[in-house]
Amino acid sequence: MQFRRSRIPLAAAALCLVATQAGAQTGNVVTITGKGTAPLGVGGFGDVPLARSPLQASVFGSEALADAGVGSLADLTRLDASVSDAYNTEGYWSYFTVRGFVLDNRSNFRRDGLPINAETALALGNKDRIEVLKGTSGIQAGTSAPGGLVNLVVKRPTGTVRQAGLAWRENGTLAGTLDIGDRFGTDGRLGLRINAAWTTLRPQTRAADGRASLFALASDWQVTPDARIEFEFERSRHSQPSTPGFSLLGDRVPDASSIDPRTSLNNQPWSLPVALDGDTASLRWVQRLSVDWRASAHAATQQLHSDDRVAFPFGCYDAVADIYYADRYCPDGSFDLYDFRSEGERRRVDAIELRLDGSLRTGGLTHVLTAGVLQTRGKDRFNRQAFNYSGTGNIAATLFTPAAPDLTDENTQRDERSTEAYLRDHLRLGAGWEAWVGLRHTRLERSSIRTDGSRQTSYGQSFTTPWLALSRSLGPSTIAYASWGQGVETEVVPNRSRYVNRGEALPALKSRQIEVGVKHDDGRMNWAVTAFEVERPLAQDFCRGPDTTECTRRIDGAARHRGLEGSWGLREGAWTTQWSGLLLDATRVGATDAASNGLRPTNVPRYSVRGQVGHDLSALPGLTLLGYWTREGEREVLPDNTLKIPAWDRIDLAARYAHKVNGRPLTWRLAVENITNQRAWRESPYQFSHSYLFPLAPRTWRGSVDLSF
Repeated sequence: MQFRRSRIPLAAAALCLVATQAGAQTGNVVTITGKGTAPLGVGGFGDVPLARSPLQASVFGSEALADAGVGSLADLTRLDASVSDAYNTEGYWSYFTVRGFVLDNRSNFRRDGLPINAETALALGNKDRIEVLKGTSGIQAGTSAPGGLVNLVVKRPTGTVRQAGLAWRENGTLAGTLDIGDRFGTDGRLGLRINAAWTTLRPQTRAADGRASLFALASDWQVTPDARIEFEFERSRHSQPSTPGFSLLGDRVPDASSIDPRTSLNNQPWSLPVALDGDTASLRWVQRLSVDWRASAHAATQQLHSDDRVAFPFGCYDAVADIYYADRYCPDGSFDLYDFRSEGERRRVDAIELRLDGSLRTGGLTHVLTAGVLQTRGKDRFNRQAFNYSGTGNIAATLFTPAAPDLTDENTQRDERSTEAYLRDHLRLGAGWEAWVGLRHTRLERSSIRTDGSRQTSYGQSFTTPWLALSRSLGPSTIAYASWGQGVETEVVPNRSRYVNRGEALPALKSRQIEVGVKHDDGRMNWAVTAFEVERPLAQDFCRGPDTTECTRRIDGAARHRGLEGSWGLREGAWTTQWSGLLLDATRVGATDAASNGLRPTNVPRYSVRGQVGHDLSALPGLTLLGYWTREGEREVLPDNTLKIPAWDRIDLAARYAHKVNGRPLTWRLAVENITNQRAWRESPYQFSHSYLFPLAPRTWRGSVDLSF
């Protein structure tokens, strides 16, 4: 599907204009009372409910995640049409795209609003909800990829909580969970909550058994009626072999029905698990200064330790045809297998934010202000690594090779420090009109060096990212809005001899987004229609010479993503339903090589649909039947768009039964995922200059029981 250059912006602008005029005809002045969905932690405008904010986001609560069987961030791709896979594999950390852009695991993830590194297995057992902000994120982040932000919100002490759970998943994954919390002292001023989980991993994927654990503690202390201190700590462990992807077989996309999705190409006698350990802690102080003003200080530290190990398939040599395939497997299904090991990886992120929130009136206007400073420091430390040829493997995983664990390759140490100052103003203009203004100034310093002391680079940059929006209330439950904003990424040319401009920092890669939409939420029905356009500058290599040894890296053109998002949800009697859809025209524009313009990025579906339906059975009170539908359009496999994987569907069915035994709540869940056992290529990431294919998981049963005591 192709859109002409001006069709989406013009159509969406017309839609907003019509909706605005319709609202104007009512003649009513609407007062925002906070009714609707809860505020968004990464929305940027304090206590404004998501339903009244001029942006798009999805919020997934812990109960909804449990119903859908979400065990990792990668599973969110089944719940929102704008979120899709981007090299998601068993046993590794999660990657995904939002609006067609791959999120950067080092800059697009937050935990209670503060930056974290997502190059690990982020535990969800102690998370109250997951927020996905869609669109250019310069309003909330100094540097980040333009798709959006993901924010994990930690479970905090509320009242009395006593819950234990047991869950099972085919072929034998077994998990136990514990959630205990209460309030103590005079007027319940002291709160405490503990979450713990232990998991034995036995997925349907062969040779991928592992284990995981979590211990988390959260507490708060209401020191005075105007002052509160919050502390939390989390320790997580995850150890499991990862599962590499399949690939093209010569010049063709293999038939997905001919591939057993349970096969692991990491099935070697010497294969070791990927070990991902993480410790995170935060401390927040909130002080009410007056009726209208509040100050806070929030600090956090995250320390990750990883052993990244895999038998990794990459390219192959076809001796019969005397051809080396650098980006795919051989026609007969064989490939070159490499022993990759990078052990003792350490990553650390420290962040502290000072923030002031309040409101005032000037010249008859009401301003709701937020001002703050965020300082972040990142440090990544690695040892030498192995990436050694060990022999030939095949897609049936029946060939075995000797290990090649020698540490023959250097790694790269990285340091980063950023200081961000921001100011946001929500102006209530009257007659239902509101303006939203954000400005963030970032000072960034980055450096890197190889583990042998070579290829040292360092640079510093400063930039400012604005964000503007105008909204019009069309009633107590409906708004129309238009917004414009910027986001920034930075890049330095690798300090390698092949680059003429090696070590040079490229100009800040400023992406921009225009978005217009209408959204409604009255508690019973919610819907939204949104159009957006995002342009992101691209850096490319330009090489010359017989062996392309003289290269210059520079900005060349942009990725332009234009899309239409829609969502609709309803609660009516015993029925609940939620639907979302995305039409996405993602293309390369402005490239020096005219043949590149108009090409789609790899692994980005042309359209996506997500549907969720629930029904409460009156014949058996407490029993709810659930259905989930996922539909994704075709994806490009190669950068030149010569091969594609077809569209696919997946249907999941589930049931939840909540009742009481001796006055204690008991909740049972039973589900079957991919009930039709559909065989398809789920995604086609082009990673490390190599084409990979990941199959849709086979039909899988799961069940759980949660007891409150």
